[in-house]
Amino acid sequence: MTIGENELMATREYDVPRELVFRAWTTPDLLAMWWGPQGFTNTFHECDMKPGGTWRYTMHGPDGADYPNHSVFVEIVPSERVVLDHLSGHEFRVTATFEDLGGRTKVTFRQLFKKKEEFEQAKPYCIEGNEQNLDRLGKVLSDIAN
Repeated sequence: MTIGENELMATREYDVPRELVFRAWTTPDLLAMWWGPQGFTNTFHECDMKPGGTWRYTMHGPDGADYPNHSVFVEIVPSERVVLDHLSGHEFRVTATFEDLGGRTKVTFRQLFKKKEEFEQAKPYCIEGNEQNLDRLGKVLSDIAN
């Protein structure tokens, strides 16, 4: 869903406590399992989970193409939110918030692009890709909750 200028937002509710959702976002081995659209896999080269920490990884597309990525974590508030700046290719900020719904969790995933032209270029595939990302998160949460 498009909201505001240069920003996309996706939300999802999961039937797990928010501490578990936060763990899936901040544990590199778990994050590598679900980050990215359907069919993609990840190789993490560096994932320093702290404000100012570097996250370098390669996304491997289903077509065999490799997509190097570089991000920096801006803010990590336990069980509440993760904010990162994606610096390679299209520049954007991801803000993920985790709302406690009495044992369930609502995740709000916001993606704010720095440049309008990059937003317009990426919007068609990011809308679907962000939904697939949240689908993949749900699968990992289901697996680790049981």
